[in-house]
Amino acid sequence: MLTWSLGPDLEVMFPVTFDTPSEPVSIEEWVRQNRVAINKGLKETGVVLIRGLAMQDPGDFNRFVAAFGLPVFSYQESLSNAVRINYSDRVFTANEAPPEVEIYLHHEMAQTPVSPSVLFFCCISAAEQGGATPVCRSDQLLKAFSLRHPTWTEQLVGKGLRYVTRMPAVSDESSGQGRSWCSTLDVSDKHEAENKLASMGYAYTWQANDELETLSPVLPGIIDLTNGGQSFYHQLIAAYRGWPGVRENPTSGVMFGDKTEIPLELLESLCGMAEDYTTDLRWADGEIAIVNNRMIMHGRRPYSGNRKRQVLVSMAP
Repeated sequence: MLTWSLGPDLEVMFPVTFDTPSEPVSIEEWVRQNRVAINKGLKETGVVLIRGLAMQDPGDFNRFVAAFGLPVFSYQESLSNAVRINYSDRVFTANEAPPEVEIYLHHEMAQTPVSPSVLFFCCISAAEQGGATPVCRSDQLLKAFSLRHPTWTEQLVGKGLRYVTRMPAVSDESSGQGRSWCSTLDVSDKHEAENKLASMGYAYTWQANDELETLSPVLPGIIDLTNGGQSFYHQLIAAYRGWPGVRENPTSGVMFGDKTEIPLELLESLCGMAEDYTTDLRWADGEIAIVNNRMIMHGRRPYSGNRKRQVLVSMAP
């Protein structure tokens, strides 16, 4: 856990933690009683951790998320390139990448024109070793980064970012980004894929073996928050540290909006500085975390052991 100073006499814990009362209460009633406080925590610190509701299965988690009354952000209709198992319109697995694969800090779907504003995570079964979900205060990181690197910060604001995405013809579960283009774009053939990409402002190239490479339209690297502040909003760390070939050639995965190369020194500094604003959510069975995706980056630590780690996710626009 981290503590942030908001002034000479005011400090706030990150994340905000709710321990539910011992008296039995329905999921829906608990959400009704605590929703205002949860929303306040999400606005102030970006992460709320909930203990004691003892989520047992995807059905319990679906009831919890539905109780907030937010619009559905389904996996099928999203542009997420992560391979997931779908349980309902609202609930699916966080990522089916192998246990030894680390998923580095990122804002969910920041590499796409349509991304969720709120993420719900639910641990049904914690890993025996590892498997924490790191969460990073991107707003605090931006403040520190802008003081150290004002010119690069101005470039991120003024130029924005573009992302290169490669999608296989058939989903590859061994990769954290292995969702096929048919599934990612929710289309049945190349013609439909081309029409959908064009409507969203993407450039694209068909590769060998019917793989698809896309270049996104210009997307923001820094955004305004509803609390009056600003935050990073990107996939720079995940791309640089985890996407194949990007460490050796950054433009193979991400670039400034004018298609110029992002300096390696910027990426190295950003990755190093992010560690100071990151804490690990070390899961226990039944716990829930709600994340403000506009303010918080998240990831997944590698894990091991005979017990299968199962963390579910739901998203809202």
